[in-house]
Amino acid sequence: MGKKTSKRILAITTSAGEYEKKGYRTGLWLGELTHFYDEVTKVGHDVVIASIDGGVVPLDPESLSTGVLAMGGTKKRYADRGFMNLLDTTPAVADLQAEDFDAIYLTGGHGTMFDFRNPALACLVADFWRQGKIVSAVCHGPAGLLDVQVEGKPLLRGRKVTGFSWPEEKLAGRDDAVPFDLSKALQERGAKYKKPLRPMAKNVVVDGRLITGQNPMSAKAVAKAVLKAL
Repeated sequence: MGKKTSKRILAITTSAGEYEKKGYRTGLWLGELTHFYDEVTKVGHDVVIASIDGGVVPLDPESLSTGVLAMGGTKKRYADRGFMNLLDTTPAVADLQAEDFDAIYLTGGHGTMFDFRNPALACLVADFWRQGKIVSAVCHGPAGLLDVQVEGKPLLRGRKVTGFSWPEEKLAGRDDAVPFDLSKALQERGAKYKKPLRPMAKNVVVDGRLITGQNPMSAKAVAKAVLKAL
């Protein structure tokens, strides 16, 4: 048997650290990065962490609560200086090329609702798709898919996807703070939005090379789906 080839996966995070209409702080939902990162690196693949603007990645303080930190090893990663230092000097999306990676993963956190509608990110994701590579996202990360155009039409048109639902937004108490309803916006692009009846249940939707997860509980399962696709 031949030697297993290591793949390079690009993980994109938000650079937005606060809501525009409210005083709440926001940013990356840490577990949505760590759960994915741990799953793919433990089998030998590399993950490069980047952000919209580059530099320091803001963390959503809610993702550092005791309950969430206990999930899936996030607390261990938060205490890992070497790992956390990776979030201090991230490259910017505009400085990256799809040909240098095998897959892209759009992390979540409410910050993405404010800066993932980004032309450079849309172009980058489109390049991944055109090059036959895997495009994945979790929770609010699919906001980065909304403006992606491939051959003059939305990437999402006719494709099955998921993402943070409006009932989940209400449960999180952020329905009056987010700039739009992500699930509705996905459907407006022609996507076939899928969610389970129970909010916050793990849910991953795979449509060929497009892999999406609904909420923080789905990040590890997205990683597993990406590994299978690789």
